[in-house]
Amino acid sequence: MRWRFILRTIGVLIFFFGLTMIFPLMVGFYYRDQSLIALLLSMGITVIAGLILYLIFRKAQAEVISQREGMAIVAVGWAAVGLFGALPFYLGDGCFTFVDAFFESVSGFTTTGASVLTNIEAVSKGLLFWRSFIQWLGGMGIIVLSLAILPFLGVGGMQLYKAEVPTPVPDKLKPRIRDTAMILWKVYALMSLAQVIFLVVGGMTLYDALCHTFTTMPTGGFSTKNTSVAHFDSVYFDAVIIFFMLLAGINFSLHYQMLRGKTLAFWQDSECRFFLGAVVLLTLAVSFNVFGTVYQSIGEAVRYGAFQVVSIVTTTGYVTADYEKWPAMSQLILLLCMFLGASAGSTGGGMKCLRIMLCFKFCYKELFSLVHPHAVSHIKIGGKTVPDDVMRSVLGFLALYMGLFALSSVLLAGLGVDFTTAFTAVAATIGNVGPGFGMVGPVENYAQIPVLGKWLLIWCMLLGRLEIFTVIILMVPEFWRK
Repeated sequence: MRWRFILRTIGVLIFFFGLTMIFPLMVGFYYRDQSLIALLLSMGITVIAGLILYLIFRKAQAEVISQREGMAIVAVGWAAVGLFGALPFYLGDGCFTFVDAFFESVSGFTTTGASVLTNIEAVSKGLLFWRSFIQWLGGMGIIVLSLAILPFLGVGGMQLYKAEVPTPVPDKLKPRIRDTAMILWKVYALMSLAQVIFLVVGGMTLYDALCHTFTTMPTGGFSTKNTSVAHFDSVYFDAVIIFFMLLAGINFSLHYQMLRGKTLAFWQDSECRFFLGAVVLLTLAVSFNVFGTVYQSIGEAVRYGAFQVVSIVTTTGYVTADYEKWPAMSQLILLLCMFLGASAGSTGGGMKCLRIMLCFKFCYKELFSLVHPHAVSHIKIGGKTVPDDVMRSVLGFLALYMGLFALSSVLLAGLGVDFTTAFTAVAATIGNVGPGFGMVGPVENYAQIPVLGKWLLIWCMLLGRLEIFTVIILMVPEFWRK
């Protein structure tokens, strides 16, 4: 482990991350709010810290980054941006303790959307813009962004890319990983621009349109309103946001193929068909369940049912209704959606549809082997045989995911949190969803969670965003041995 090189790389990352604070600073200046000084100080501290770290270790060079070093850079890098990203909150309006500021920052970067704010609309415009903007940065990934814009991080970039991109098998769209990262970011930015235009055309202010786009495309869910998207009470806005949440929940390499003229790219991908099919079936089930019990018209039932299913299954976390007042069946479906998640290669969290598909296929293969013990069968996705190492990785991920979920739930309950809250708060944070049930329900927030509980949930958010392995591997003794 060449820590001097790792710290040099982190220094570069922090330096350029600090420069991005110019955008919320411009918003704060435009609205002349009280966040100006906090943002200016935060920017100065972050840029200087990154520069100092780089200058101290500037002579540390590396031709090739090992897989261990790639994981260390990604894990430490995300913790670092979470820490420096908390500075504007901590130095800002005076409504954040250090733990709350760090919680809000990590929740933003990991696109979880879990908030400790009790009155969002009282927070200054500049800070709310920063709160949304960090979700947009975190959606496609800080490290992937660095690979796209910093040529000297392009060497050995596949190790960083594999350690961060949320998919069992990262798609290399181009031979050079920097070109792949650039393509992904261009698609991401183009779709974000399209959503801003649609929201502004519908009558939303440019500020709110930008903030909600910055938290829709990364499937983050932070809103500028206390009641989230329900504040606007607009069928048009609901439809636009549903559409872009679905796009964000689909593998971004498919969007690239679609833009290149492959019109059947979505249909030809088995995971995409599984994801969209699951959304339709779950939406119909929830809509049917709330029709006549919560909503008296089929139109309202489909509108609110579809929005909430898409929001949770893509792990965005927006709300347009208090789903804790819905029937038990609908609540259970939404809870299961937290675990299912979106497609691999999307900005969504959760276990990912690809892993669930592979798990189903593996179970069927085992049952088939019981009936035909001498038959040779293979697990295939899209007509291609899945390698054994990928299958082992998927099963290991699912086992670790559920094990860490169970352990974290027990620990949170041990801190005095009730069963429903503990169970769903961990599910919502490790799945990067945001709202859960109980104390962290759709009309509540995470402010009442004990301090130690917030630290535990911060850990869960990082675990979920970095796909478990990148974080948990740091705790394995063999990782540190030569």
